Amino acid sequence: MNSTSIAVIGGGSWATALVKIASNNVSAVHWWIRNEESVAFIHRYKHNPNYLSDVELNLEIVRPSSDIKSVIASSDIIILAVPAAFLTKALQGLTQDDFKNKTVFSAIKGIVPEKFQIVGDYMHNTYAVPFENIGVITGPCHAEEVALEKLSYLTVACPDANKADAMATLLKCRYIQTITSDDIFGTEYSAVLKNIMAIASGICHGIGYGDNFQAVLISSAIREIKRFTEAAHPINRDINDSAYLGDLLVTCYSQFSRNRTFGSMIGKGYSVKSAQLEMNMIAEGYYAVACIHEINKTLKADIPICEAVYNVLYEKISARLEMKLLSEKLG
Repeated sequence: MNSTSIAVIGGGSWATALVKIASNNVSAVHWWIRNEESVAFIHRYKHNPNYLSDVELNLEIVRPSSDIKSVIASSDIIILAVPAAFLTKALQGLTQDDFKNKTVFSAIKGIVPEKFQIVGDYMHNTYAVPFENIGVITGPCHAEEVALEKLSYLTVACPDANKADAMATLLKCRYIQTITSDDIFGTEYSAVLKNIMAIASGICHGIGYGDNFQAVLISSAIREIKRFTEAAHPINRDINDSAYLGDLLVTCYSQFSRNRTFGSMIGKGYSVKSAQLEMNMIAEGYYAVACIHEINKTLKADIPICEAVYNVLYEKISARLEMKLLSEKLG
């Protein structure tokens, strides 16, 4: 058992999955959950009452708390796993001193909407965390399959190879394999974009497009991700690696993909609000597409799929019409 202590910030399904994974290898997982009733429930019953409720938690290692300052103070490594739209609120009241000498990994697949920044940039600019102390944890991996202990893969990216290797070792277990990378910007932007692509996939499914069209859509999507990541942070990366293409595929095709489910509901005629209420979960792609739309005003990458999703969700253009127009641009 490694003596490193980890903090996981967030109480959702992905945070719960990461707590489960990390508790295999470390001496302490300090887990911040905003809701005090949920914290009390976990202490009493060893389960998260709201997400992945079948997962039994080892409370000798897992230490739930609603005091975020003490959770971070007690930990060497911080894993951020709240929806990006709520990150600023979650960290409210913390200062640069709270993150001093901490390594921060983002497991968030979204953009901080107040700043139009990916999480790594936000933590660097707001809390002065050096980039060499910032990392990304991404897939291809769904929380639900982690709960079932189905073999899954995580990509751990950090500019400091030693920190990437150390984090990968802490997450590796019987049902988790890990891959390392130094591309924190590309992996994080790709994780954001694949959620938008999954909404597009879901919209097309909801309208009634078949597998043949989906194949063209998703092969176009990975090229779109490549264009955007190259415009945002041009380095030598293989877009066919699992952190990029693999994560895109699982998010667009999986029954567990909340972004695909959200998109499918939109394609069937649900309003954004009614789809969100029925899901009772956050589809990160909804918030992300507005941020990507703004960021791309500067980057000017060719991103027709993202723009189509933006038009449907924010400009209220008919999903059927927008996807027909998009289909004429793909190939």
